Amino acid sequence: MKNNQFARLKPNLKTKIAELKQINFLNQSSLSLTDPIQLWRELVVKAFPQAKTAAVQTTKLASLAATETETLLDFTKNHPITSTAFYNVALQLLDFIADTDFSLNNPLEFCEKTQLPCQKQITDCSSVISAWYDLLNTQNKQGQLLLDRLAGDGYFANWKQPVTRPLFFNGKAQPIFDTTKLQRETVYVETELDTDLDGKLDLVKVDLIRPAETANALKVPVLFTASPYNQGTNEADAEKLMHKMSVPLQHKQTGIEDLTSDDGAKSTTNVAPISREISDTTKSAQETFTGEFSYRLNDYFLARGFAVVYSAGIGTKDSDGLRTCGSIAETIAAKNVIEWLTGDRPAFVSRNSTQAITAWWSNGAVAMTGKSYLGTLATAVATTGVTGLKTIIAEAAISNWYDYYRDHGLVVAPGGFPGEDADVLAQECFSRKQTGGDYLKIKETAQQQLAAITIGQDRNSGNYNYFWDQRNYLKDMQHIKADVILVHGLNDWNVKLRNVYNTWQKLQALPIQKKLILHQGQHIYINNLRSLDFTDMMNLWLSHELYGLNNQAEQVLPSVLVQDNITPEKWLTTNRWQSSNQALPTLNLAPNELKVGKVSTSKAHFNDQLSPEKFEKYQHNLTSWQHDLLTNGSPLENHRLLFKTKPSNHKISLRGVPQVTLKVAVNQNCGLLSLMLVDYGVARRLQESPSVLSFRGIQLGYNWQEENAVDFKLDAQPSPWKMITKGHLNLQNRQHPWQVDELNPNTYYSLTTELQPMFYQLPAGHQLGLIIYATDFGMTVQGNQNLEYSFELENCHLNLPGCQFENAFS
Repeated sequence: MKNNQFARLKPNLKTKIAELKQINFLNQSSLSLTDPIQLWRELVVKAFPQAKTAAVQTTKLASLAATETETLLDFTKNHPITSTAFYNVALQLLDFIADTDFSLNNPLEFCEKTQLPCQKQITDCSSVISAWYDLLNTQNKQGQLLLDRLAGDGYFANWKQPVTRPLFFNGKAQPIFDTTKLQRETVYVETELDTDLDGKLDLVKVDLIRPAETANALKVPVLFTASPYNQGTNEADAEKLMHKMSVPLQHKQTGIEDLTSDDGAKSTTNVAPISREISDTTKSAQETFTGEFSYRLNDYFLARGFAVVYSAGIGTKDSDGLRTCGSIAETIAAKNVIEWLTGDRPAFVSRNSTQAITAWWSNGAVAMTGKSYLGTLATAVATTGVTGLKTIIAEAAISNWYDYYRDHGLVVAPGGFPGEDADVLAQECFSRKQTGGDYLKIKETAQQQLAAITIGQDRNSGNYNYFWDQRNYLKDMQHIKADVILVHGLNDWNVKLRNVYNTWQKLQALPIQKKLILHQGQHIYINNLRSLDFTDMMNLWLSHELYGLNNQAEQVLPSVLVQDNITPEKWLTTNRWQSSNQALPTLNLAPNELKVGKVSTSKAHFNDQLSPEKFEKYQHNLTSWQHDLLTNGSPLENHRLLFKTKPSNHKISLRGVPQVTLKVAVNQNCGLLSLMLVDYGVARRLQESPSVLSFRGIQLGYNWQEENAVDFKLDAQPSPWKMITKGHLNLQNRQHPWQVDELNPNTYYSLTTELQPMFYQLPAGHQLGLIIYATDFGMTVQGNQNLEYSFELENCHLNLPGCQFENAFS
């Protein structure tokens, strides 16, 4: 285990004493003590909130070992305090097992090895107080702060005073709110849209959960998650709509797409929609709910004085409108929910009522949270600059829908979902269809809208067009006023890294606070990783952003935080993703080699067409295809090109966007290329999905939700290689994704293309490999055509930003 805590503040002794008094670990009586051993004993007793009597407390003290021979109970009767005894007890309070996880003879050695904070000298009351404060803010074996663990055991539940405001300790909100009394209410926000063309402004259903304490004049901030999935999905309908991947690549007519005119993907009407009249206003909701889409990070904050709001948006069950898959309409609908939370837009107590209801309990400060489509909507709404949105925590978010479903003029499926496209996702999320009577009213309009999406996405060409331009949030990022936290997996091939990289680059010019966290996972949440205090970081951040707490969150949290791909539980801090080095070190392509120096004139060829048997095998077995693609002497030997460096002399950092320059010809008037960067070297590598370390080991509050503690482990067996990144392009879009150029057979063309961004450590002794191929069975169309590709290697090279390898491959 490695302890990585970036949200832990390090205040002076005076502040530590004041905060410990605030949470009742210290009082006038304990502060008057002069014997550090007695003070320590009183503090430890309070770490067992379940113990209600002195007899039970004595039993708890006797259950802890202070030395190799004495319990804490006996030790405090016969000896002065020592740092060894203090940390023996501390580690047990953190759920580590004596003589298994650490040695009672030298607990400080374990603390140093695992990066747990410790004081080497504990001799007086001041040092006891200081060390105890740090201990409460230290993660335990499950990756949870000790104080949070004590809260889950009932520490704050023992308080008698009523809760009238949030409590902050070490810059973070504490779980003092009674989650058994949370208020669950449903309202219907009136949007500024009429997407179903019924002449009335669309209403969207909003489910909210707020602390009961808001009934007593407490106003709280809001975590808003816009999730098109939380009212249900149409999986069967979406499956029927999936597009075939086994289609041939087609020659495209030359020209430049018109990005300024409507292509039929957006429905319009000349009739101004009608706003609902308001008969009166109330503070009492008339509808509630029992179950909700649950995001554990939101649940965590419900115990800490925050409200949580969920809205599936237009075209979902119990809401008006239609799904439009990433269009401005979906952005506006989510923005309108924030406007209601800040008092700038009406909502109604039911879908048919004229009685309005206000968010009277909201303090007007909102954060948007969520992963994937949810994080995408957070990003989109931020580009509107809406008042009240203070920050977003966008995880695995799309910044440009073209970069989700396309790549340089090619139809490219998100990883794991071959055949999906914008129309499929729109249909999947169109849960309004599940209410039969409601669906009857808009069935024809919905079918027309879906057909318009299918036309607009233009799956036949794969070009960037008006449809995709309207779903490109990068164009509007200059309007962002909210502070931003971006989180993304370095092995996420669903929402590929270009999405977060481009967002991050756009944010650099804005006068806002921005943070980036890159982990080694796929398309996952990381709020329960043991090796990173992500939840505590978000607590520090949101306590500052939404409650205005002066806790230096902007300075304390690193600008860029990256999980290392070699060493488990290691996190790296930096100020940027792309290296500041303007030069792009070059590796030249020679037959089977990547070389630093000059290469001689030579050509290389491969044919993309496979035998029917091989083609069918790879269609149904992606693992086998990737194995053969990356392996020397495989059945794909003549169907791709493989270039490798010599083994590296030292570790190499690969950061940013790789560029590949090629001079290529193809024997027909159409062609595609796929390129893959690979780490070759036998090693046990980090798994891309975290493993459960402790089932329900994290408590989110007292008698509240629980979460598994997880983390990334090394594979049990070594592997010979790992894909670092890859990219694709249509050879007719070699200039721009919106520009189609002619491709004459057997004519060489020069081009430069970009792979997906990366942040990767190539270990010493490993080889860097570049694979050039055509059909990607996991992502591209699969025509199995007789396409022969030829390359003039002396005009082909790989540019790698952010690395120095002049002497690495000698």
